[in-house]
Amino acid sequence: MFNIKFSMFSGTRDLEEKIDEMHDKIIESAMCFRQAFDIYLKEKRSQNYRRASKKMKNIEAKADDLRREIESKLYIHNLIPDLRADVLQMVENIDKVINEFDEVTHKFYIEQPDIPVQYQDKFRKLVNEVSECAENMAMASRAFFRDFTTVRDYSKKVFLWERESDKTWADLKQEVFDSDMELAHKIQLNTLIGGVADVADKAEDCIDSVLIFTIKRDI
Repeated sequence: MFNIKFSMFSGTRDLEEKIDEMHDKIIESAMCFRQAFDIYLKEKRSQNYRRASKKMKNIEAKADDLRREIESKLYIHNLIPDLRADVLQMVENIDKVINEFDEVTHKFYIEQPDIPVQYQDKFRKLVNEVSECAENMAMASRAFFRDFTTVRDYSKKVFLWERESDKTWADLKQEVFDSDMELAHKIQLNTLIGGVADVADKAEDCIDSVLIFTIKRDI
Protein backbone atom coordinates (compact mmCIF):
# COMPACT_ATOMS: atom_id res chain seq x y z
CA MET A 1 0.00 0.00 0.00
CA PHE A 2 1.05 3.65 -0.58
CA ASN A 3 3.36 2.64 -3.43
CA ILE A 4 2.22 5.14 -6.04
CA LYS A 5 4.29 8.08 -7.23
CA PHE A 6 2.56 10.49 -9.58
CA SER A 7 0.96 13.90 -9.99
CA MET A 8 -2.82 14.08 -10.11
CA PHE A 9 -2.72 17.57 -11.65
CA SER A 10 -2.98 16.88 -15.34
CA GLY A 11 -3.94 20.12 -17.07
CA THR A 12 -4.71 21.90 -13.81
CA ARG A 13 -1.49 23.83 -13.22
CA ASP A 14 -3.21 26.82 -11.61
CA LEU A 15 -5.02 24.62 -9.09
CA GLU A 16 -1.75 22.84 -8.33
CA GLU A 17 -0.07 26.15 -7.55
CA LYS A 18 -2.90 27.26 -5.27
CA ILE A 19 -2.80 24.04 -3.26
CA ASP A 20 0.99 24.29 -3.02
CA GLU A 21 0.60 27.83 -1.70
CA MET A 22 -1.89 26.57 0.89
CA HIS A 23 0.68 24.11 2.18
CA ASP A 24 3.29 26.85 2.20
CA LYS A 25 1.02 28.89 4.47
CA ILE A 26 1.02 26.11 7.07
CA ILE A 27 4.82 26.16 7.18
CA GLU A 28 4.87 29.96 7.28
CA SER A 29 2.36 30.06 10.13
CA ALA A 30 4.37 27.52 12.16
CA MET A 31 7.56 29.55 11.71
CA CYS A 32 5.75 32.77 12.57
CA PHE A 33 4.26 31.16 15.68
CA ARG A 34 7.67 30.14 16.97
CA GLN A 35 9.07 33.60 16.32
CA ALA A 36 6.11 35.36 17.90
CA PHE A 37 6.32 33.28 21.07
CA ASP A 38 10.05 33.91 21.43
CA ILE A 39 9.39 37.63 21.08
CA TYR A 40 6.61 37.47 23.66
CA LEU A 41 8.82 35.77 26.23
CA LYS A 42 11.47 38.45 25.81
CA GLU A 43 9.35 41.56 25.29
CA LYS A 44 5.71 40.73 26.12
CA ARG A 45 3.28 42.86 24.09
CA SER A 46 5.89 45.00 22.39
CA GLN A 47 5.82 46.59 18.95
CA ASN A 48 7.80 43.60 17.70
CA TYR A 49 5.13 41.25 19.01
CA ARG A 50 2.43 43.40 17.46
CA ARG A 51 4.19 43.09 14.10
CA ALA A 52 4.52 39.33 14.52
CA SER A 53 0.83 39.05 15.38
CA LYS A 54 -0.07 41.14 12.34
CA LYS A 55 2.13 38.93 10.15
CA MET A 56 0.25 35.88 11.41
CA LYS A 57 -3.06 37.57 10.69
CA ASN A 58 -1.92 38.26 7.12
CA ILE A 59 -0.92 34.61 6.66
CA GLU A 60 -4.33 33.53 7.95
CA ALA A 61 -6.14 35.96 5.64
CA LYS A 62 -4.16 34.78 2.62
CA ALA A 63 -4.93 31.16 3.51
CA ASP A 64 -8.64 32.01 3.61
CA ASP A 65 -8.38 33.59 0.16
CA LEU A 66 -6.56 30.54 -1.18
CA ARG A 67 -9.18 28.21 0.28
CA ARG A 68 -11.94 30.14 -1.48
CA GLU A 69 -10.02 30.17 -4.77
CA ILE A 70 -9.44 26.42 -4.59
CA GLU A 71 -13.11 25.78 -3.81
CA SER A 72 -14.13 27.98 -6.72
CA LYS A 73 -11.83 26.25 -9.18
CA LEU A 74 -12.94 22.81 -8.08
CA TYR A 75 -16.64 23.59 -8.53
CA ILE A 76 -16.85 26.18 -11.29
CA HIS A 77 -14.27 24.54 -13.55
CA ASN A 78 -15.18 20.98 -12.52
CA LEU A 79 -11.55 20.02 -11.88
CA ILE A 80 -10.52 16.55 -10.60
CA PRO A 81 -14.20 15.69 -9.90
CA ASP A 82 -13.40 12.23 -8.46
CA LEU A 83 -11.22 13.86 -5.79
CA ARG A 84 -13.19 17.03 -5.20
CA ALA A 85 -14.73 16.16 -1.84
CA ASP A 86 -11.46 14.83 -0.44
CA VAL A 87 -9.46 17.85 -1.57
CA LEU A 88 -12.03 20.25 -0.18
CA GLN A 89 -11.94 18.58 3.23
CA MET A 90 -8.13 18.59 3.25
CA VAL A 91 -7.98 22.28 2.40
CA GLU A 92 -10.55 23.10 5.08
CA ASN A 93 -8.55 21.10 7.65
CA ILE A 94 -5.36 22.94 6.72
CA ASP A 95 -7.19 26.23 7.13
CA LYS A 96 -8.32 25.20 10.63
CA VAL A 97 -4.71 24.64 11.73
CA ILE A 98 -3.68 28.06 10.43
CA ASN A 99 -6.70 29.63 12.13
CA GLU A 100 -5.64 28.05 15.44
CA PHE A 101 -2.12 29.46 15.10
CA ASP A 102 -3.60 32.89 14.49
CA GLU A 103 -6.13 32.64 17.33
CA VAL A 104 -3.52 31.68 19.93
CA THR A 105 -1.09 34.36 18.74
CA HIS A 106 -3.85 36.95 19.07
CA LYS A 107 -4.81 35.67 22.54
CA PHE A 108 -1.30 36.34 23.79
CA TYR A 109 -1.54 39.86 22.39
CA ILE A 110 -4.94 40.56 23.99
CA GLU A 111 -4.54 38.80 27.35
CA GLN A 112 -0.85 39.63 27.96
CA PRO A 113 -0.29 36.65 30.27
CA ASP A 114 2.58 36.65 32.73
CA ILE A 115 4.55 33.43 32.13
CA PRO A 116 6.82 32.80 35.13
CA VAL A 117 10.40 32.02 34.15
CA GLN A 118 10.25 28.47 35.58
CA TYR A 119 7.64 27.52 32.97
CA GLN A 120 9.12 29.26 29.96
CA ASP A 121 11.38 26.45 28.74
CA LYS A 122 8.57 23.90 28.84
CA PHE A 123 6.18 26.38 27.23
CA ARG A 124 8.73 26.92 24.45
CA LYS A 125 9.08 23.15 24.10
CA LEU A 126 5.34 22.82 23.61
CA VAL A 127 5.32 25.58 20.99
CA ASN A 128 8.11 23.83 19.10
CA GLU A 129 6.37 20.45 19.25
CA VAL A 130 3.06 21.69 17.88
CA SER A 131 4.89 23.64 15.17
CA GLU A 132 6.79 20.51 14.13
CA CYS A 133 3.50 18.64 14.10
CA ALA A 134 1.91 21.21 11.78
CA GLU A 135 4.92 21.35 9.46
CA ASN A 136 4.99 17.58 9.03
CA MET A 137 1.25 17.61 8.47
CA ALA A 138 1.82 20.04 5.60
CA MET A 139 4.46 17.74 4.11
CA ALA A 140 2.20 14.69 4.38
CA SER A 141 -0.73 16.53 2.84
CA ARG A 142 1.44 17.86 0.01
CA ALA A 143 2.74 14.32 -0.60
CA PHE A 144 -0.84 13.14 -1.13
CA PHE A 145 -0.82 15.11 -4.38
CA ARG A 146 2.67 14.02 -5.44
CA ASP A 147 4.06 10.85 -3.91
CA PHE A 148 2.07 8.37 -1.86
CA THR A 149 5.31 6.68 -0.75
CA THR A 150 6.11 9.54 1.64
CA VAL A 151 2.63 10.17 3.06
CA ARG A 152 3.03 7.52 5.74
CA ASP A 153 6.53 8.70 6.74
CA TYR A 154 5.41 12.27 7.36
CA SER A 155 2.21 11.06 9.01
CA LYS A 156 4.21 9.04 11.53
CA LYS A 157 6.14 12.17 12.43
CA VAL A 158 2.88 14.02 12.99
CA PHE A 159 1.66 11.33 15.39
CA LEU A 160 5.00 11.28 17.23
CA TRP A 161 5.07 15.07 17.67
CA GLU A 162 1.42 15.10 18.73
CA ARG A 163 2.14 12.53 21.44
CA GLU A 164 5.12 14.53 22.63
CA SER A 165 3.02 17.68 22.76
CA ASP A 166 0.37 15.83 24.79
CA LYS A 167 3.00 14.86 27.36
CA THR A 168 4.41 18.37 27.56
CA TRP A 169 0.92 19.86 27.82
CA ALA A 170 0.00 17.50 30.68
CA ASP A 171 3.26 18.15 32.56
CA LEU A 172 3.01 21.90 32.14
CA LYS A 173 -0.63 21.95 33.20
CA GLN A 174 0.14 19.99 36.36
CA GLU A 175 3.07 22.23 37.24
CA VAL A 176 0.92 25.33 36.84
CA PHE A 177 -1.87 24.02 39.06
CA ASP A 178 0.60 22.72 41.66
CA SER A 179 2.10 26.19 41.99
CA ASP A 180 1.15 28.89 44.47
CA MET A 181 -0.06 31.32 41.82
CA GLU A 182 -3.48 32.90 42.10
CA LEU A 183 -6.26 30.69 40.72
CA ALA A 184 -7.15 33.23 38.03
CA HIS A 185 -3.55 33.21 36.83
CA LYS A 186 -3.51 29.41 36.74
CA ILE A 187 -6.73 29.32 34.72
CA GLN A 188 -5.45 31.89 32.25
CA LEU A 189 -2.22 29.98 31.66
CA ASN A 190 -4.08 26.67 31.41
CA THR A 191 -6.39 28.08 28.72
CA LEU A 192 -3.43 29.34 26.70
CA ILE A 193 -1.52 26.07 27.15
CA GLY A 194 -4.58 24.23 25.87
CA GLY A 195 -4.87 26.58 22.91
CA VAL A 196 -1.28 25.86 21.90
CA ALA A 197 -1.79 22.11 22.29
CA ASP A 198 -4.94 22.28 20.13
CA VAL A 199 -2.76 23.09 17.11
CA ALA A 200 -1.27 19.60 17.26
CA ASP A 201 -4.70 18.02 17.75
CA LYS A 202 -6.03 19.74 14.63
CA ALA A 203 -2.95 18.70 12.67
CA GLU A 204 -3.50 15.10 13.78
CA ASP A 205 -7.16 15.28 12.69
CA CYS A 206 -6.01 16.47 9.29
CA ILE A 207 -3.56 13.58 8.97
CA ASP A 208 -6.24 11.05 9.92
CA SER A 209 -8.22 12.30 6.91
CA VAL A 210 -5.18 12.33 4.62
CA LEU A 211 -4.43 8.69 5.43
CA ILE A 212 -8.04 7.68 4.70
CA PHE A 213 -7.94 9.55 1.38
CA THR A 214 -4.60 7.93 0.51
CA ILE A 215 -5.97 4.45 1.14
CA LYS A 216 -8.98 5.24 -1.07
CA ARG A 217 -6.68 6.38 -3.90
CA ASP A 218 -4.46 3.31 -3.55
CA ILE A 219 -7.25 0.72 -3.68
